[in-house]
Amino acid sequence: MTLSASTHLAPSTVSLPLAQRMSRMKTSAVREILKVAERPEILSFAGGLPAPELFPVEAIAQAHAEVFAHEGPAAMQYSTTEGYGPLREWICGHLAQRGLTATTEQVIITSGSQQGIDLVAKVMLDPGDVVVVENPSYLAALQNFDGYQARIEYVGSDHEGMRVEELEALVARVGKPKLIYIVPNFHNPKGTTLSLERRHALVRFAQRHRVLILEDNPYGELRFRGEALPSIASLDDMGVVVQLGTFSKTLAPGLRIAWAAGSKELMRSLTIVKQSTDLHTATLSQRATARLLTKFDYDAHVTKLRAVYGERCQAMLDSLELHMPEGTQWTHPDGGMFLWVELPRGLRGEDILPRAIEQRVAFVPGSPFFAANPRPECIRLNYSNRPPELIEEGMRRLASVLAAQ
Repeated sequence: MTLSASTHLAPSTVSLPLAQRMSRMKTSAVREILKVAERPEILSFAGGLPAPELFPVEAIAQAHAEVFAHEGPAAMQYSTTEGYGPLREWICGHLAQRGLTATTEQVIITSGSQQGIDLVAKVMLDPGDVVVVENPSYLAALQNFDGYQARIEYVGSDHEGMRVEELEALVARVGKPKLIYIVPNFHNPKGTTLSLERRHALVRFAQRHRVLILEDNPYGELRFRGEALPSIASLDDMGVVVQLGTFSKTLAPGLRIAWAAGSKELMRSLTIVKQSTDLHTATLSQRATARLLTKFDYDAHVTKLRAVYGERCQAMLDSLELHMPEGTQWTHPDGGMFLWVELPRGLRGEDILPRAIEQRVAFVPGSPFFAANPRPECIRLNYSNRPPELIEEGMRRLASVLAAQ
């Protein structure tokens, strides 16, 4: 029998009734900018991209080849939702070296740390529940909480990170939050680090009020200056912290291998909701990553990353000092991938960006990172994805745009 129906998808001809939550969800400003900013002729400092030339491509390829050679059928099969056992064991040992004791029952493998944020939100948040963030905050987390129809409240931030002392006043004003979200190490977008005193104070607050802290730690391995601080999770003895970690910033984001660590009860809940999301993180990627970590000198690799990113951060700081007009201010990160710039009075990142693109340089305007009261004079710059000579040229181009305003 011959079918005569057309095989192409029909164009949209009706307006379908979407879920109410879609009215709250906006496209990612960063992702939209990247569509333009990642053109090869543009020096982009917009995306949160690790340096691709530092990806251990050969080692990752060899790990995959060994998996195919020795574990091929198992690597192609469905797997457990919690994640591949040897990989979870390695992560537990890795966390222990950093002061956080966890068993494999307290670790679940996720498809990037962004999925970790989503799973925690799905488990914890009902419509109208209060989530506390610092202002500004990680844009994709704000989008996620909006998608679950949470009420996002905020406290301020400064060079020591979230102003934890403002939390009690917030509780008095809006009631007890359900969740506190924080990036304590080399914050996205500001590059700041939560001080030790505030870490202790945050844990005390969460334990006193029985509030969950979501400690998002994608950049913690990338400290290139100063002494490492204990994780928030390592200061907690009551199970009020879940920590997210990832290999996206150290090995390669394309692997999509990350993890969540917390109480057994919470990890069980995350497992249940992950089952309905994607069944499990890619079996091949998990097994290849686990095999890689048994032979690859991960610590030496991270040490190299720190040195390179430290050099690039300093190149950007020096270039800002050399080229930026009077009245420009910026943060001084001790690690991570970003710094935060406050433009001279009267200049707005959204207005400057199209002119910067014309001069073949790109950044991310700061306004989308704010939960409320956006500051349009702020912008975010990424330094990890360009060598020093291109960083200097990019800052020169950006300064020329600012000078012309």
